[in-house]
Amino acid sequence: QVQLVESGGGLVQAGGSLRLSCAASGRSFSSYAMGWFRQAPGKEREFVATISWSGANTYYTDSVKGRFTISRDNAKNTVYLQMNSLKPEDTAVYYCAASLGYSGSYVLPKREKEYDYWGQGTQVTVSS
Repeated sequence: QVQLVESGGGLVQAGGSLRLSCAASGRSFSSYAMGWFRQAPGKEREFVATISWSGANTYYTDSVKGRFTISRDNAKNTVYLQMNSLKPEDTAVYYCAASLGYSGSYVLPKREKEYDYWGQGTQVTVSS
């Protein structure tokens, strides 16, 4: 069983920055691919970013490329999402997720069904 707890959300003005953290419990964190998703009001949850088990590979949805950075610290069982140049359209509940099926792989999971565990989410609100 893996438990994920997000933190770092809040209210920020457009152009500002936030860093989200996701702390994982359980063993073998370093073998999981990790991802961030978001869900805006009235919309379906969408993929944001993913990082391989080692941190060597990352992938982003087009709308956040160049602004967001996903990283991980396996010694701390934590994955991060640094969000810069925030826009009002980034407003959403952000979820981190763990994928157990990509241990040792550099293939990156990008779909919800490829993830096994989810956090409770943290609200990010960007004002214009």
